[in-house]
Amino acid sequence: MNEAHRELLAFLQGFEHEYHTHDKAHTIDDCLAMPFIDESITICKNIFLCNRQQTAFYLLLLKPHTPFRTSAVSKALGSSRLSFAPEEALPRLLHLTSGSVSPLGLFYDREHAITLVAEKAVLDTPRIAFHPCDNRATVIFTQDVFWHKVLPALGISPVMVELFETGETLP
Repeated sequence: MNEAHRELLAFLQGFEHEYHTHDKAHTIDDCLAMPFIDESITICKNIFLCNRQQTAFYLLLLKPHTPFRTSAVSKALGSSRLSFAPEEALPRLLHLTSGSVSPLGLFYDREHAITLVAEKAVLDTPRIAFHPCDNRATVIFTQDVFWHKVLPALGISPVMVELFETGETLP
């Protein structure tokens, strides 16, 4: 267990959640195949983005099968030229490595340099799941606990965007 994982777990003790350990989950398909994931849980596809100048960073949460289309997300956020953030920004800003990207890494974003953005459809299930800064574990929260208790405790106000399954924004 890495130090970031340990610190985050100590923080999460204040919130009702389930905790599961498992083999490394490298992809969203690996996550969806876990035996404790069912249709009542949204396990998000998490994408770390930035603008061309790397002055604005975004952590985007999508439903597992929503395609990522840069143009749709850029339009929804009113930001042009979004792209994947450089991999070296993950440990520096979120104490994360590729494959373990999670909104729970925002625990380390003390200066709130990263905007949490979520597709509204991630709210469509009773529960939501993420890696706790380590892709060998998963935590599951009720939607209420995550959005109304965990995020406020981190000082985070997410930006919600509506995307069609095709990745297009609503008019």
